[in-house]
Amino acid sequence: MSSQDKELQLTNNANALEETLYLLEWAKVCEHLSTFASTTQGKRKCITSSIPNELTHSRRYLAETIEIGAIDLEEEGGVRLAGVHDIEKILLRCSKGGVVSAPELLEVISTLRSARRLRRQLEDSEKRPTISKLFSNLSTLPDLQKLIQSGIEEGGRIVDSASDKLASLRRQSQVLRIERKDLLKDLIRRQHSVLQDTVIAERYQRPVVALKAGAVDHMPGTVHDISSSGNTVFIEPKVVIPLGNQIAKLEASIYIEEQRLLAYWSSQIGDNFLPLHHLYKMLLELDFALARARYGYWLSGVAPKLKEEPEAPFLIKDFRHPLLVWQEHYNQGSKVIPITFEVSSTLKVLAITGPNTGGKTVAIKSFGLAILMSKFGLLLPCAGQPSLPWCNQVLADIGDEQSLEQNLSTFSGHIVRITRILDSISKFPGPSIVLLDELGAGTDPTEGTALATALLMSLADRARLTIATTHFGELKALKYSDSRFENASVGFDSETIKPTYHLQWGIPGRSNALAIARRLGLDDVVMDKAQQFMQRNGIDNVNNVIEGLEAQRLRQQEAAEEAASLLVRTELLHEELISRWETQCRQSENFQERGRKKLESSIRRGQLEVRDLIRRLRDDSADGEIARRTGKRLKQMENTFRSERSISNHQNWQPKKGDRVRVSAIGKTGEVIAVAADGSQLTIMCGVFRSTVELNEVESLDGQKPSFNAQDSVVTIKSKASLSVHSNFRTKKNTIDVRGLRVHEAEAEVEEKMRNTSGPVWVIHGIGTGRLKRGLLEWLQKLEYVDKVTIADQSDGGAGCSVIWLK
Repeated sequence: MSSQDKELQLTNNANALEETLYLLEWAKVCEHLSTFASTTQGKRKCITSSIPNELTHSRRYLAETIEIGAIDLEEEGGVRLAGVHDIEKILLRCSKGGVVSAPELLEVISTLRSARRLRRQLEDSEKRPTISKLFSNLSTLPDLQKLIQSGIEEGGRIVDSASDKLASLRRQSQVLRIERKDLLKDLIRRQHSVLQDTVIAERYQRPVVALKAGAVDHMPGTVHDISSSGNTVFIEPKVVIPLGNQIAKLEASIYIEEQRLLAYWSSQIGDNFLPLHHLYKMLLELDFALARARYGYWLSGVAPKLKEEPEAPFLIKDFRHPLLVWQEHYNQGSKVIPITFEVSSTLKVLAITGPNTGGKTVAIKSFGLAILMSKFGLLLPCAGQPSLPWCNQVLADIGDEQSLEQNLSTFSGHIVRITRILDSISKFPGPSIVLLDELGAGTDPTEGTALATALLMSLADRARLTIATTHFGELKALKYSDSRFENASVGFDSETIKPTYHLQWGIPGRSNALAIARRLGLDDVVMDKAQQFMQRNGIDNVNNVIEGLEAQRLRQQEAAEEAASLLVRTELLHEELISRWETQCRQSENFQERGRKKLESSIRRGQLEVRDLIRRLRDDSADGEIARRTGKRLKQMENTFRSERSISNHQNWQPKKGDRVRVSAIGKTGEVIAVAADGSQLTIMCGVFRSTVELNEVESLDGQKPSFNAQDSVVTIKSKASLSVHSNFRTKKNTIDVRGLRVHEAEAEVEEKMRNTSGPVWVIHGIGTGRLKRGLLEWLQKLEYVDKVTIADQSDGGAGCSVIWLK
């Protein structure tokens, strides 16, 4: 290959990447990002920064975004870059021996001061290891700051104490100015009759008095100005001219001395160019990371998980196009419809079909932007935890490339772009994402279909994933001959003639052209003829199959939702059964414990009384009467003991089938017609009503309570699922996403989730302004059955997700 051919190939590769960014409107995303930067140089970096080409670089960007975003939300006032200036040009001028002004020197000092403050706030190698690395080898040069700060006042004036010579010159100038002012006041007092005004004015940095035009001869001096009417002459009296000349000479000397000091301070900055430039770059990276974090939180974004394995699956749930989110918020645009991408590791080509204006192009643009945003260290506006493999490049052919200047038709324009895409894949090997819009359009359908099929088969071997939109029905059948292919379609409501913008996976789409034409009022004769042609060509059968698949998908979705609801109710029933069994066990244990304590107390009292009786009988003064009373008391104690033992024996009563019992809750009597296997429940017939009640809810007709041996009762539950009480790991079952809801709406959703879930609950509330998170925390702190609320692990969403631990 000649050098010209190599140069042409590199140009084509660069053009392919630049065209992709243009087609995906990446510049607009960067422009929106720049509005969240705090400094001018930060805004410029947001717009001009290139997308990283290495996984480690993207992961560093993402870690910086997460770390600085977390502290920006946690600390009062957030992270402030006030006092940071764009000092790059100042540093370059000083490094080349130039002299900068006093205000510019103050900008350098202010930047040093801000860097020292940010270092104290952000540097923490344990909590923020990635951000802390930015401060490594950083010097804030306190000696340089002290040197310049001591010589320049806040407004930019060099102080008298900056040098002895400057202080002496300024004192001399001040003395002469006072002397000149006194002479002028004396002159005005003596000559006020010929003056228009008694105020000392200034012209060309020389003091003048306003003299009447006809009295010029009465006051010799130098005329510096005349009023527009000609009635007033501004003259510097001759008596003060020598003093003015001396002052001007001193001012020149003062200027020279000030320039000498500025040159000295500028040289000190030039000598420290490397540490100062490193500090400037560090602050620029901080501003860039902070802008990414704030933009991501504004989008209610989630940090994506970038995987090194190129064959890892893509999982991006409910992704919202960032430009459409911006349009909805600032330009009163339509509500953004989220799109979900779940691409398996074996899938290589996805063909999206459906009607025009149905959202196919938005879908592939959304996917491309999700890849670019994750590489750029931005949070993705989606739900859950997005996960995707690292991709080397994103290449796109979207839109019409027709050009009259280059003599290119629509078809030729597409071919030129696709050629650049293939060259770029060959030049830069690695996982690539290819996005093709209206593949094979602009030419004969037969040839276009053949070309599109061959191109997709080739890209399946060369690219990690290719997503193509098309109207060719033949491309829909590729999935049935090659497992690397899959179909998807955009939803369309033929009744309203409007797209739903929902991406349906596994089902090819229909063009819906006839339905749209009929709804728009096209002649019935034409429509019937078109329908006949479709049936004759077998097209109608294909559409019927697709329509059947869509209906089947809806039925499966409804069945899955019903099964999920049934599973939730079953789990609630299981938890309620376990809770009742545990409660019954505790009640039985408490009852036995109270009986044991009562018996022990009775025995102790009896022992004490028997000892007292024995002591009385052994007394020498005891007579027959005492013996008789003692015997009577012993007889009473014996009868009492036998009575208590009889009652205790009665308490072992167990109802049997056929017994008559009283239901305590309603005060009615009935007959026991069945007893549960474990004896914990009874089936009772009260008149014509049959009821199943707990054992402790009945009593005998003479008031006896049934005994329940908790140790002999066993609750047997047949279930294929594990009986673990809860899971301490985040799953779909114990996670709820409340982003976009109001606080009271989120409270209702979270309360319903806690009621239907045992164990901890993960609540994804996003970051945003923090109002939703604060509202939920205040509400949760008031709930008695909530033990604590913690921030989720970084892998589960970090500060954008909270974990609720129930008691």
